[in-house]
Amino acid sequence: MGRIHTPHGTIETPGFVAVGTNGTIKSLSHHEVDKIGVELMFCNTYHLILQPGPDIVELGGGLHSFIGRKMPLITDSGGFQVFSLAYGGVASELKSKGTKKNDGSVLKITEDGVLFRSYRDGSPVLLTPETSVLAQKKLGADIIIPFDELPPYHISHESLNVSLERTHRWEKRSLDAHLANPKGQAMYAVIHGGINKEFRLKSASYLGALPFDGYSVGGSVGKDKGEMFHLLSYTLEPLDPQKPRHLLGIGDLESLSTSISYGIDTFDSSYPTKAARHGMAFTFKGNVNLTKGENKTAFRPIEEDCPCSTCQGTTLAFLHHLFKAKELSALSLATIHNLTFMIRRMRRYREQILNNEL
Repeated sequence: MGRIHTPHGTIETPGFVAVGTNGTIKSLSHHEVDKIGVELMFCNTYHLILQPGPDIVELGGGLHSFIGRKMPLITDSGGFQVFSLAYGGVASELKSKGTKKNDGSVLKITEDGVLFRSYRDGSPVLLTPETSVLAQKKLGADIIIPFDELPPYHISHESLNVSLERTHRWEKRSLDAHLANPKGQAMYAVIHGGINKEFRLKSASYLGALPFDGYSVGGSVGKDKGEMFHLLSYTLEPLDPQKPRHLLGIGDLESLSTSISYGIDTFDSSYPTKAARHGMAFTFKGNVNLTKGENKTAFRPIEEDCPCSTCQGTTLAFLHHLFKAKELSALSLATIHNLTFMIRRMRRYREQILNNEL
């Protein structure tokens, strides 16, 4: 167990980090998110650069003031878009074996940075280590991420090495820009190297020697859980155990306990909220599909002992009706439950650690 202290509050670890891409958890107000107990929320720098823009957010007093959240925030660098725009999502990239989409979204990748085409209006957007950090300074999150490149799973040894070396240079430039104006923020390094053990250890050793405040594991972490767990088993070893370790973009239920046992402190994922919006509710006895006909006459809560406001006042039968009627309140009610489940689950992991059960 651990605690991460930030200017906007303390984060208990192991902990789940909810994703609010545009500065909000979809379908929920910040009041509801705070009430649930989400200690750390993840916002996406790339999307916020395009809309409303970091200058507007800064004018509004920074991200906390602009969105009305008093608790800790973390922002990424925008580097993930190098991967997602050029290759598509992880699943599609694996299927296509790294074939570029060639849709013109990524105009150029150079030593300086990455030139994107805005998905909003088609205008060019240049992201460099310095401009990414500057944007994150204007946003003002408690934890920020250095600019990095996320190469696909299917990449040659030579190309992966070129990408890794460039990412290390970008991260060092990001760190230098951050340290020139810390503003009370912390910066986590991003460990890269794909599934190549030599490269992962090289990345952990190089970045671990720099004065980052914590570490995150990024890049392609394997095509399945087995590869990811094997990667984590050795990647974290060279890192300072007193500094936080974050696993980027992974938060599915199957991955949590094993990743925690390897020393991961925090996880960010949109999976619980996305599952909720598709009618999938989490319970400690397994997932419940709220849209299934068997729930039409289930006049009981999703989970009997759940303290969330959904379970305290809404039955499965009513939730089934709301989803079938395509009522927007269905999305909010299911999301409240799934986030509460994640908070409860992480609390149980912390109890297991205290009891030497994990």
